[in-house]
This record gives sequence, C-alpha cells and structure tokens, in this order.
Amino acid sequence: MSGSDPQETPATPGQHFATTHWSVVLSAGHSTRPGARVALEKLCRAYWYPLYAFVRRQNCNPHDAEDLTQAFFAALLENRGLRVANPERGRFRSFLLTRLKNFLSDERKKRQSQKRGGGQIIISLDAEFAEERFGAEPATDLTPELMFDRRWAMTIMEQTVGRLRKEYLAADRAELFEELRHFQPGEKGGCSYAEVAVRLGLSESAVKSAIWRLRQRHRELLREEIAHTVATPVEVDEEIRYLISMLSG
Repeated sequence: MSGSDPQETPATPGQHFATTHWSVVLSAGHSTRPGARVALEKLCRAYWYPLYAFVRRQNCNPHDAEDLTQAFFAALLENRGLRVANPERGRFRSFLLTRLKNFLSDERKKRQSQKRGGGQIIISLDAEFAEERFGAEPATDLTPELMFDRRWAMTIMEQTVGRLRKEYLAADRAELFEELRHFQPGEKGGCSYAEVAVRLGLSESAVKSAIWRLRQRHRELLREEIAHTVATPVEVDEEIRYLISMLSG
C-alpha cells in the first residue's frame, strides 16, 4: 500500500483514524472533500454481493436485482445518499443496509417501468457469478437483515485472506501459505503439524511459529479492513466480535 494515498493508510486506534474510507465518506456529506467518491466506490465494490443478495430476497428476479443494485450505487455515488450521513450513524454496513431499504421502498412507490440507472454501469457486477453463488446458498430461517450481515462477514474474511495470499505470493512463499492456511480458524484442516513440516522441509516448531505469524498478520489485516468501515476506533473491536459471531452462528 502506498503511504502517499491517505485512503490507503492503515487505521489503528488513535493513529490516522480520520483518513479511513468511511471517515472520508462521512465528511463528504457536508463538504466536497477530495477522495470521498473514490473511498465510497471502494467500499461499495466490496459489498455489492451482500447488497445484490438482499435485493434478490425481496422477491426480485436476477435482472431486476442487478438493475436495482446498480441504481442504488448510482444514487450513493452521486452523493444523494450522503446527505444524511453523519458520524453518529457509525458502521458502514448499517448505513448501507438502511439506505438500501429506503431506496427499495422508494422504487416500489415509483413503479418505474424503464431501466433504472440509465443503463450506466456504476459498479462492475459479475451477475452470473452472483446468481450461481446465490443459488448455492443453503435454505435458512435467518431474516434478510441477518443474512446481509453474514454475507458482509464472509466478504470481509474473503478480502483479508485474499490480501494475505497476495503478500505471501509477493514474498515467493505461496507454498507456505497454502500449507498453513488450513490451520486458520474456521478452515477444515486435515493434516498435522508434523505432516506439513515434512512437506515443507521444516521442523515442527518452525511450522507452529509460521502459523502464529500468519494468524497474527491476518488479525492485523482484519483490523485494518474493519477500521475502514466504522466511524471511531472504539467500534473496531465491537465489529470484529460481531463478525466472528456471524461466521460462527
């Protein structure tokens, strides 16, 4: 990450927190601060599938769900949605879902027959992938709101694991990552430390140390990713606990 871009500055409690993505977006509701649209676009790209899936569960067919999701992004990126944004609204996921529900309610009232969003692609959505993923999801009694939060948690984990993988690839340690990732919490590991040690040509204690370092780095990336989606440092730990509850529930 480049240190010259304030949008990419890692956020830790008490240090540069005002430059996280969501903090920049919040300020845009009351100013023309540069970089706000870029920050919001980055956040939206991360959450397009949870949003799309939420719309699909509102009795929308795939085409209409894609159309509505694009129109929602357009409204946000044109800054209309930010007029009601303020620091008290806290977490980005909560703000996003509230705005989406309001948007869908307005759209139902309008009963528009023309294609929404003027046919302009605002965020690149992989509709085929989205439908395949949506169709593969197991039946559940969870409310659409809780399913949105669970998909949000899965998205955050996918993002951080992806970033972790890229770091190991950049360091020419792809094999090490693939062997160790199965020892991550929530992963289905089928090998022992000793078996992995043999394959990697390391001692068992070296494997354990490598796993600890991988987990530690993943925790750092997770905190950084979460920090970009809340308004204050205090909310980071709360959001991480909630994320874990969503994944383990």
